[in-house]
Amino acid sequence: MSAPATAERTSTWPMFRAMVGIGVLGGLLIVTSFELTFDRIESNKAEALERAIFHVLPGATTSRSYRLKSDSGAERFEPSAPSAAAERGERLVHAGYATDGALVGIAIEARGMGYQDTIRVLYGYSPSASAIVGLEVLESKETPGLGDRIVDDPGFRKNFERLAVVLDAAGAALEHAIVAVKHGEKRDPWQIDGITGATVSSKAVAKLLDASVEVWAPKIAGRLQDFQGQPEPEVEP
Repeated sequence: MSAPATAERTSTWPMFRAMVGIGVLGGLLIVTSFELTFDRIESNKAEALERAIFHVLPGATTSRSYRLKSDSGAERFEPSAPSAAAERGERLVHAGYATDGALVGIAIEARGMGYQDTIRVLYGYSPSASAIVGLEVLESKETPGLGDRIVDDPGFRKNFERLAVVLDAAGAALEHAIVAVKHGEKRDPWQIDGITGATVSSKAVAKLLDASVEVWAPKIAGRLQDFQGQPEPEVEP
């Protein structure tokens, strides 16, 4: 009675061994490919971020990254290498400077849920202008032909040439929330003129910007001295 079972085990062993071997080989190839391409991928990401910083901060010619550090309840911004911050899991902001060393503004990354998936953007905040002065969509999977127009629609992008970010008298919160309105109904400088047919995506951008600015603008405006002074040129456009 045991002979057929033994024969069956013997006949399936080569197939099992082959499957295991293929699995191990596939795993090794994936790991090797990851190791070989990781540095290049990270380099491409860094280059894309550099370009985006100068795009959202018109007039900036150099930039420096900063992390927000808290000591005994007191917060301050201090220079930080992006690689070191990534290892520590810290979020960075990126200060852009003009040729004469004057602060142009701060580039900040923000993300939020869109219609399809997460929308990730980089925007430029100018404390002196009390406004967002540029926006770059870094990642979006919105509906082709509709929601994805947030990336390159000229009318939508015009919103971010000077979108008002005014703090209240205490400098602790926004005086007016950033909101999206129907196309053609924009009346106030803190409103975003939405895209017809892409209402959800337009509102998603407004919501993520409002949430991000509400956090970062008071911190940055209250610690502008941390960004002053001409930095060593770290990044060139």
